[in-house]
Amino acid sequence: MARTQASPDPEWLRVDSLDLEGQGVATRADGKVVFIEGALPGERVQVVVHRRKARFEQASVVAVQRPATARVTPGCPHFGLHPGACGGCKLQHLQADTQVAVKQRGLEDQLWHLAKVKPLQVLRPIHGPTWGYRHRARLSVRYVPKKDAVLVGFHERKSRYVADMTQCPVLPPAVSAMLPALRQALYRMPSRALCPQIELAADDHTTALVLRHLEPLLGQDMAELKAFALAQQQQGHRVQWWLQPGGPATVAPLEPNPDDGLAYTLPAYGMHMPFRPTDFTQVNPAINRVLVPRALSWLALQPHETAIDWFCGLGNFTLPLATEGARVIGLEGSAALVQRAQHNAAAAAATLRARPEFVARDLFTLQAADVVALGTAHKWLIDPPREGAFALVKALVEAIELSSQTPGQPAWQPPERIVYVSCNPATLARDAGLLVHRAGMVCEAAGVINMFAHTAHVECMAVFSRRGQADPGASQAAG
Repeated sequence: MARTQASPDPEWLRVDSLDLEGQGVATRADGKVVFIEGALPGERVQVVVHRRKARFEQASVVAVQRPATARVTPGCPHFGLHPGACGGCKLQHLQADTQVAVKQRGLEDQLWHLAKVKPLQVLRPIHGPTWGYRHRARLSVRYVPKKDAVLVGFHERKSRYVADMTQCPVLPPAVSAMLPALRQALYRMPSRALCPQIELAADDHTTALVLRHLEPLLGQDMAELKAFALAQQQQGHRVQWWLQPGGPATVAPLEPNPDDGLAYTLPAYGMHMPFRPTDFTQVNPAINRVLVPRALSWLALQPHETAIDWFCGLGNFTLPLATEGARVIGLEGSAALVQRAQHNAAAAAATLRARPEFVARDLFTLQAADVVALGTAHKWLIDPPREGAFALVKALVEAIELSSQTPGQPAWQPPERIVYVSCNPATLARDAGLLVHRAGMVCEAAGVINMFAHTAHVECMAVFSRRGQADPGASQAAG
């Protein structure tokens, strides 16, 4: 893929704001908007334009005349706008607290402009480590004959090339430190040109590396992988190799792992949560340990109530909810994932005051009848993928509208409170519009979670209530 050619004529512009992708936004006298990579609000910058459209242009910074007070020196040598710069992070040049403030403002803007929803309260952001936090990543692998080298890392900025990385400060330190040795081990493999990707998942003690390979590996390939794991073990870093010859269902360990060691913890609930390297878990486990109690505090589940955890996964919220002694139902689209959640519930039985129920169901084709069939649940927790929970929220709206048309007191009642955890403010705003304007709920609170420091990705949480008044237990969550 050819690299983008810049305009040869730099110009100076004043930056007014940041967009949701972390680009500076400037407006020319003729009204045309320019999106500028590497620019920050308040700065006067010299730019070169890479792409011209009728209503906007895309550019990057050449020079900064008046740096913003929030501009900082990036913590990674591979970050930048230069050719070959890593595209994994976009905001390392912006002070970490300011990144969070920008994301909070972006969330509020999305809620208002896309859905005309304004939360009654802006939640204090959930903070955590900004370096060494990323315990999950998908790294590209590329053998480059011209360099006679194997590259392992994220793609270059706005490119399909793989960045020439020797470290990555957002990965756990032990994982970042092993990248040069990993590149060398893959280089020595005869099948090096047939291994396009490594998906990594780490806990506090172990890193699992899932190697995607397009052809069966040879004996020497296997020997190199085992030698790499042994060398890391001798340095105090445990590595597990997993192989993926096809789709996700083909993933299997290179060698039997007696204790199958990956797990994350929820100390507030005394829980140890095992997971496989391809399971969905939060990228930032330190943030997750704060997020779960905060979300449950807002949900304020009482022992006599019932809660539904939609998109429950391995039980990240379901199992802590079950420590409240209430009835809890977890729903997920995969029967295999439901079995894993049930296994985790059995392992955590000593800490649970009630045994949660788990149901496998396609959550993207839900109808009103499906929601009603589950019975009245006082509280809902929704934690969907980036696509959001449109089918679920639409089914709730239709169930409410149908129940209001039924004479007498209906047997089914909609939830009194919903806590919605989202990794996409746009789909959260879309769903929030339905909850507020059609389901008759109030957006009590909303705020960001700094799950993905130095990137433009925004994790957030919103609280909806049919009464519009916070439950007694929610006051702590606000702080």
